[in-house]
Amino acid sequence: MRAIRVAPLALLGGGALTLIAPSAAFASPGGGTTTFNPTITPSVIAPGGRVTLGSGGCTGETTVSSGVFDTTVIPSGSTTGSATVDTGARRGAVYAVTFRCGSTGTSRNVNLTITGGATSTPTATPTTVPTASSTALVPGGVRGGLGGSAGSTDTVEVAAGAALVAAAAGGALYFARRRTADRRH
Repeated sequence: MRAIRVAPLALLGGGALTLIAPSAAFASPGGGTTTFNPTITPSVIAPGGRVTLGSGGCTGETTVSSGVFDTTVIPSGSTTGSATVDTGARRGAVYAVTFRCGSTGTSRNVNLTITGGATSTPTATPTTVPTASSTALVPGGVRGGLGGSAGSTDTVEVAAGAALVAAAAGGALYFARRRTADRRH
C-alpha cells in the first residue's frame, strides 16, 4: 500500500530529471564546446576529380557522404581521407557533403561545386553550410534527427533544468513530510 502512495513522488522526480538530461547530454566531456570544422580541398572540382576530405576537430571516426561520391570513412586518429567525384556529376551543380563526427554525433554540411573544366587550385578555407536560398542538391531525400536543434549547451537552459529538478525534489520532500506528519495525529 505504501508503494502506491510513493509512486507519484517517484514519477515527479523522474520527470524532472528527464527534463534536465537532454541538455546535459550535449555538454562536452571537458566542459567546453568541441569545434568540428570539416573541409573539402579543392571545393571546386571537375567530374572524375579527386578531393581531400578533412575531419578538422573530430577525435573519433568521421563518416562523409554525398550524392556525388561513395560514402567515405575517415578513421579515428586520422585527419584526412579522399574520394573520387563521380564522372556523371552534373556540371555547374553545388552538392552538399555531410560530415558526421562519431565521437560527438555532430553533423556538418560543406558545399562541393562541380565545374566543366579542370580542377581549380586547392583552397584551405572551408566552404559554408548551404542556406535555404542556395541551390545545393541533397541526394536521397531529407535525413531526420536532431539537425541544428542541439548545437551547444546553453547555461540558461542548464540553470532552468536544475531549477526544475530542485523544485521537484522540494515538492517531493514536502509531500512526504506532510504525509508523515498526518499519520502521527
